[in-house]
Amino acid sequence: MRIGMLADTYKPHISGVTNYISLNKKRLEALGHQVYVFTFGDPETVDDEPNIIRAPGVPLIQTGYYFSFGYPRAVSRKLQSMDIIHIHHPFLSGRLALHYCKHRNIPLVFTNHTRYDLYIQAYLPVLPEGMGETFLKAYLPAFCRSVDLVISPSDGMKAVLRNLGVDAPIEVIPNGVDLASLQRDLHPIPREELGFSREDIVLINVGRLAPEKNLPFLIRSFTKIFATHPQTKLLLIGDGPDRRELEGLVSDFGLQKSICFTGSLPYSQIPRYLAAADAFVTASVTEVHPLSIIEAMALGLPVLGIDSPGVGDTIQDGFNGLLSKSDMGEFSGKMTHLVEDARLRLRLGAGARQSAESYAIEKTSQMVASQYQILVERKMKAANLGQQR
Repeated sequence: MRIGMLADTYKPHISGVTNYISLNKKRLEALGHQVYVFTFGDPETVDDEPNIIRAPGVPLIQTGYYFSFGYPRAVSRKLQSMDIIHIHHPFLSGRLALHYCKHRNIPLVFTNHTRYDLYIQAYLPVLPEGMGETFLKAYLPAFCRSVDLVISPSDGMKAVLRNLGVDAPIEVIPNGVDLASLQRDLHPIPREELGFSREDIVLINVGRLAPEKNLPFLIRSFTKIFATHPQTKLLLIGDGPDRRELEGLVSDFGLQKSICFTGSLPYSQIPRYLAAADAFVTASVTEVHPLSIIEAMALGLPVLGIDSPGVGDTIQDGFNGLLSKSDMGEFSGKMTHLVEDARLRLRLGAGARQSAESYAIEKTSQMVASQYQILVERKMKAANLGQQR
């Protein structure tokens, strides 16, 4: 099959969505398919993988995203030569997919990767209360009815879509992780390079330093246990618009030596940092399918998170990690439990490694490819019936 992946942004922008598209692309290519990524940006960008097609767009203020009203003719022709289209962002790429491909009877698949309801609250707080949800309830159900298949990476996200009024059929297929690459020839980064000692209990978080990640909650929770457990350290991997504010918060608490900001790191290096930690902690409630959590689990790290769609689907409380309500007292208490109990960390870590196996990219990409095949064959049969009539 010739498969077109449509995304509003792609590498070198780093996100869970771009990482997943890249992994899925490579796996589908290994299965014999031709996979193209259609995105926006500088068409002269040199990529480290084939078949990345960028249409010109206007950059949106250091977000990694671009705005465009359409594809140039050469790009649209290439797009319309695909056997199937997989949309990863519903607003810009999604509308263009409908415009260029719907009338040509090319099957359209949409994966909802993002809690748009919560992102609107985080990034557009000036909107009157309820307006963002009203827009989503007007847009997403109609858009999802216009495509041939909606994929949700988790049951929790499926429930969110239903609450927003999406009534189209939804398949739950997790976003996969390349477990083999994560676990191959792993050499943990020496803790001394981070200013930590071997005796420290190191908690780690990987993600953008941005409003939707709820990092002030995480830092404040950490301060509540630090007074009685000064050997505990917090390692924050990533960068983003909130970094200066978060560093200021850490400075206010006088914890510059206990909370380490690494900035953005090459994706290939992140497993080394995960392997140097004792547990993964997150306070985010906006995750649809938290790849950073699954990657941590694959390396045997127990996970502490807040029970919410995505996170609550991934963490099994008491088996591969601990779940908390969105309550700082409860969250801090469970963090303390992880720090104090080495046997608990080992037991949960073993469960985490076992749980990660179900997210292997080999399994999830095959599930997606099977859905593609069903849709392509269905469209071909419908076209043949139409010709016979």
